[in-house]
Amino acid sequence: MQSRSNSNPSQPPQKLPSQRWRIAPAKVGLASKLALSTRLSPLLAQFLINRGIETQEEAYIYLYPESQEMPPPVEEFPDLVISVEILKEAIANGTKIAICGDYDADGMTSTALLLRALRWLGADVDYAIPSRMKDGYGINKRIVEEFASEGVGLILTVDNGISAHEAVSRAVELGITIIITDHHDLPPILPEADAILNPKQIPEPSHYRGLAGVGVAYILAVTLAQELGQLKGLTTQILELFTLGTIADLAPLTGINRRWVKRGLKLLPKSELTGVQALIQIGGVSEEQKELKPDDIGFKLGPRINAVGRLSDPQIVIELLTTTDPGIALERATQCEHINKERQERCEQIEKNAIALIEETPIDWQEARVLVIVQPDWHHGVIGIVASRLVERYGVPVFIGTYEEGNPEKIRGSARGIPEFNVFEALQSCHDLLGKYGGHKAAGGFSLPAENLSAFQISLSEFAHQCLEVEHLKPLIEIDTEANFSQLNFRLYKQIDTIHPCGIGNPDPIFWTPNVRVVDQKVVGNRHLKLTLSQDNEPNQITAIAWRWGEYFPIPSRVDIAYKLRENSWNGNIAVELELVGIRASSVAPLPPKKAEFSHNNRRYTCSLWESLNELRIKNPEGKVLAIQKGQKTGLLGVNREEAQEVDVTKPAYFQLIKAAIRALEIEGKG
Repeated sequence: MQSRSNSNPSQPPQKLPSQRWRIAPAKVGLASKLALSTRLSPLLAQFLINRGIETQEEAYIYLYPESQEMPPPVEEFPDLVISVEILKEAIANGTKIAICGDYDADGMTSTALLLRALRWLGADVDYAIPSRMKDGYGINKRIVEEFASEGVGLILTVDNGISAHEAVSRAVELGITIIITDHHDLPPILPEADAILNPKQIPEPSHYRGLAGVGVAYILAVTLAQELGQLKGLTTQILELFTLGTIADLAPLTGINRRWVKRGLKLLPKSELTGVQALIQIGGVSEEQKELKPDDIGFKLGPRINAVGRLSDPQIVIELLTTTDPGIALERATQCEHINKERQERCEQIEKNAIALIEETPIDWQEARVLVIVQPDWHHGVIGIVASRLVERYGVPVFIGTYEEGNPEKIRGSARGIPEFNVFEALQSCHDLLGKYGGHKAAGGFSLPAENLSAFQISLSEFAHQCLEVEHLKPLIEIDTEANFSQLNFRLYKQIDTIHPCGIGNPDPIFWTPNVRVVDQKVVGNRHLKLTLSQDNEPNQITAIAWRWGEYFPIPSRVDIAYKLRENSWNGNIAVELELVGIRASSVAPLPPKKAEFSHNNRRYTCSLWESLNELRIKNPEGKVLAIQKGQKTGLLGVNREEAQEVDVTKPAYFQLIKAAIRALEIEGKG
């Protein structure tokens, strides 16, 4: 563990994350009025205003989403009634139903949800999930033909199928009825399925527009169970799966998602699902929590589910989420844990390789305005995560790929975007160069012949130049309001609880504080930066964590910070600390140093006190400088930073020299 009480004067100029900050305009009068009417902190009132909520009535609906009237799903989804009729008939006739899911958390929770619901309703149902390694994303002809050979009469896709023209056509040829449930962006021509449920078919203002695949599956299951009069006893278990899948898939927590997720988060700590209980136990989520938070799923439960689909057999997760046997549940949850650790190691290695490649070879991504990087032997189950990390680091759209195992002539990849760039539209613009592709605004997947790689890079760059300026190529930090450390207390933290769930589309409050002093800093764990911070005129210090920012150690002693609040529980002690999301050089100009000249042991010295660095510097006639920071027992002595030697300033010679310098500065100050 590295530790430093302040930035070491022997270090070269510090490197900080390259970011662009967008601070919402303060509306002090309106925030004060809204704070009074809602009894919220003015900080959170400003947060609501930034979300377009300016009245007490609007705030009430936001805080209590159950109070808002929502249209029934049958009024929103044109094919919902026919889908339910098809399923009712299939159940009544004993028709064999097959679910084709996807290998990500959304697809697996969707599959488990419909398996539970259809079995509850008496259906003859099974499932298949394409192999990430052999099949790639979505239903295909091979799966359709296997279903046909098994006597399947009805195929139900979840979280895929909206672009699967070939597979759907094959199902029609074989006389199999097919219902597509998906949430990905619509292609120009839709497949010839018997029914399609996709929220992208619904007009933009709809409360149902942001549903993930698991949300569409949930609506279908609930509507069908209501029609059959068998909803009682089913809702809770499938609502839990809806909540897991929605958050893990980074679906927007707005509209109907916000209402149902808020309800589901309260159910999960006392889950009715044996597998979820095991996952919570293995995932390190406190069993004492009254309700889970989106971060518990986003950073603890979701990754353990997702890792299986990335590196192993999705059947592990389906069994976990459908079993009623505690022994099997614990065994499958333990498998998820081991696979997730492997996923972390692979991600770490690929990320390091990618960064080295970008920074050590002439990849001019700023000129191209898009970063395209393809290497052999990368596991395409995890490159999507690496793409997200590269976007966080460089602030540019990232398209990352690897060659198919045993087929170097084919590339498969993942893409992640930035706010001003639409990934799905970018892929559409290159459709003539690609094999399969799909996704939405923020992310996508694609495959292409290796011989098309150069043309693909050029085409993406041309698309990027149409929507991106150079100033867009930095990670964007959206900030709600400025806060003083005196405002950061448990009362504020508990109020933030009332505005949950926060996440995509409805992000957590981000505060910022200018010109904070770094009292202590160290690198902990897996390259995380842990800080102790103070603010001038505030007596209390506060702890902060900056995930995976160890490379910026040591940071300057004065910085502006942007952050979320988090709770840290340790040995029964609970404290509010900061989770940094942004950091930049202080926007407050540092005070000039205090200077003085003095004599000591018949020699002339100059000295300066740099209050912004908390550092005293003493220079002798030969040009050597002794630099000491307050409270430290060692200092640095040398003519320059590179050659400075560490010395013990408690030794009498140095100690007396320092006392003489401090006296000289005090006399100069009084003069």
